[in-house]
This record gives sequence, structure tokens and C-alpha cells, in this order.
Amino acid sequence: MLRVGTSRRGFLQTGLAGLAGISLPALLQQQALASAAGKAKSKTNVILFWLSGGPSHLDMWDPKPDAPQEIRGPFGHIPTKLPGVHICEHLPLTARIMDKLTLIRSVDCSASDHTPITMQAGNPLARRTDDGKDGDGYPSMGAVAAKFRGPNAPGIPGFIALADSLKADIWGAGQMGRSYEPINGKELAGRLAMVEGLSIERLGSRRALSDQLDQWKRKLAANAEIAAADQYTQQAFDVLMSGRAQRAFNLDDEKATVRDAYGRDSLGEKALLARRLIEAGSTFVTVSGAWGYFDHHGDNVQWGGIEKGLRPLLPVVDRTLYAIVTDLEARGLLDSTLILMMGEFGRSPIINKDAGRDHWQRVMSMVMAGGGLRHGQVIGSTDRKGYDIESRRVGPSDLAATVFHHLGIDQNAQWIDPQGRPRPVVTEGGRPIDELL
Repeated sequence: MLRVGTSRRGFLQTGLAGLAGISLPALLQQQALASAAGKAKSKTNVILFWLSGGPSHLDMWDPKPDAPQEIRGPFGHIPTKLPGVHICEHLPLTARIMDKLTLIRSVDCSASDHTPITMQAGNPLARRTDDGKDGDGYPSMGAVAAKFRGPNAPGIPGFIALADSLKADIWGAGQMGRSYEPINGKELAGRLAMVEGLSIERLGSRRALSDQLDQWKRKLAANAEIAAADQYTQQAFDVLMSGRAQRAFNLDDEKATVRDAYGRDSLGEKALLARRLIEAGSTFVTVSGAWGYFDHHGDNVQWGGIEKGLRPLLPVVDRTLYAIVTDLEARGLLDSTLILMMGEFGRSPIINKDAGRDHWQRVMSMVMAGGGLRHGQVIGSTDRKGYDIESRRVGPSDLAATVFHHLGIDQNAQWIDPQGRPRPVVTEGGRPIDELL
């Protein structure tokens, strides 16, 4: 319980402790600094759907109907709203909105391993090494957004992760700084709640006493730095009083029809929560339905093979993608929200003896929508058996450059690592994908 002598600054620093190791006033200060550094003029944001495990490009977005059976797999294909473009037969809702999507069938994931590091960083230099130095210190795209943009509204972290396991499915800030690590969405709502025994009314009644104490302190600390810190503390107090952050996590506020449209499963509910979080002011939200659930090696492993494992997931992915795109469009938020759906790599062209496909790092497919970009197209292609990139290679750095272009982050921006070395946010000559601009 809060003691009478406790200031509102102390309450906010202890009662909200644990949000990436910093208090809410510090988050607000970070937002102000990030906004100045990023020079962003619009409230743009990103929702990244992480299909953990490596989704099969051949069985989802890049079917090969003329290939031999062991390559084309067990599923048929259907036409989409784009003439001549076909996708898996179990993605009918996606086919209906293909004019609002971009399929990239030529993503180079050769640097990627069975972790989120490379693709979530948008950086081929960020790799799994298993030597305690994974990622070479490079941050994820979400962490870059947190540093150079910050959140779009006070009281909401800039980078939020909605995943069952952040360690397995979310890449964080690397060596860029702990303050830019993703906030665990599963814990955020509880950490923003009032401490036990304290209500809004009781907090309000103590505000006069805290104000008197702070007025006395300000007379002793009349300098710009402390004055600024008090400003962020004041904002944090007002955010807490408003309950804005807590409301974002209350899915019960949504109509049953909306919740049903997204689906009452892990991916669907996290997608709906992601929409509510970007509405509340978060800049970058990463969503993972479950760890490794697209790792379809065969019927002898946890997630099964292509028919028994992947097939049940396809309607879930189909419904979620359709729901988030159409819902954001109806709310006037699609142009400001860039949607990405991808995994760490594709899967092997030949069905193995266990009715599954193995890891395939040469190429993968991904989907993009929104962000005010040009959609209704397919970018790149693979060869006739889905083995390799045939045209228009898109590398991880090109993906990062496209995301940062959307967020208004300078492509030439740099951060300083613990050794004092400047590191670029876009590596290896990455450039925004021209076809989308």
C-alpha cells in the first residue's frame, strides 16, 4: 500500500516497474527524444505477424501445380482477385483481397536460421551463432522503431511483442540499449494496473499532498533537466488516471462479431489486440501465434507434416489476414499501418518420407499490406520447382529499408554500440522495394 509520504513520481517508478526496466516517465521521455530524432510527421505503425517455424512457400503463396507430386504437395490452388495469380486452395479469404496485398515470392533468407534474428532484424549481418553473440549486436526493426520513432501517443510503449515466448519468437534490441527492448504484451496490462490497495480515487486524494511536496522540491531543483523530468512524471500520472493503456487490452470492449471475425484462437486474438494497441498509440507490434508451429518436418514431430500439421493452420492464417486488413481499412487505419506476414525461411521443395518438408534457406514467400504502398501485385518469382529465386531478389535489408521508409526513419541513421562504434540501421546496401513506392 502507498504510504502518505510517497510522491507520485515514486509511485509511478515503482508501481510501473518492469516495463523493459524503465518507468513510465522514462518511456515518455524516450518518446519525446525518439520523435525528435526520427523527425516523423505522421502516426505510422507496423504490425508484424511472425509465422514461427518456417512456413512453406510451396503450400501457401507460391504453388507449383505443374511440378511432380512430391514437389507440388497435397493441396490444390485457386485463382485470386489478381488475374493469373493463384494461391493455396485453403486461403480463399486471402484470394478475395489479393488486390490489397503484395506477395513477395523471392525473399532471400540464406542468412537466416531457425530463430527470428535475421528476418526480424531485416539484416543479413544479424545471425544466429550459438556462441553467446547471436545477432552481432544488431537490433530488430521493432527496436529501431522504438529508438528513432517512439510511440505515437503517451503512455504506450513503442515496441510491443505478443508472443507465448519472447525468447524463442521475438528478437529485441541487441546492443542498442535495454530501453528499446520489446515490452511483453502478456505482462503489460497487469504492470500498468494500480498497485494493490490503491484506487483512482485514493490516488487523486493524495495528489494535493504530492503536489505540495513536489512544489517544495522544485524550488530546490530549478534546472532544466529536473523540470523536464517532472513534466514526464506529470504526463505519466495523467496517463495512469485516464486508463488508456489498460483499455487497449480489454478485448471485451469489442463486439462479438468483431472477435469472431478475427477468430477466438491465439493468432486471431493477438491480431485484434495488435489493432487495439496501434490505435492506442504503439508504433511496432510483433505477433506470434505459437512457438514453432509452422515447423512442419513430418507427422513424426510435434507440429506434424504438411497435410496433418499445416492444413489446420491455413484457415487460421487466412481468417486473421483477412480480418486485420478489412478491419483496418474500415477504420481508416490501413494506409498508416504496414502489415507484414512472414517466417524465418521457406521449406524444402520435395516432400520427405514423413509427409513433411524440411528447412529451406534459399527462398521464402511473404505477404505485405497497407502502409499507403502500392499493392495488388506479385514481386519476384522462384524457379518451376520452387528451389531458388528466379527473378527480383528481395533481401532482409531491403525489407528493413521499406519498413523504415514507411515509419519516416532516416535510412542513413546510426546507433552507437557499447564500444562506441556507429552502426547503421540499414545494412548491406538495402533499399526500399521500388515496386511498392
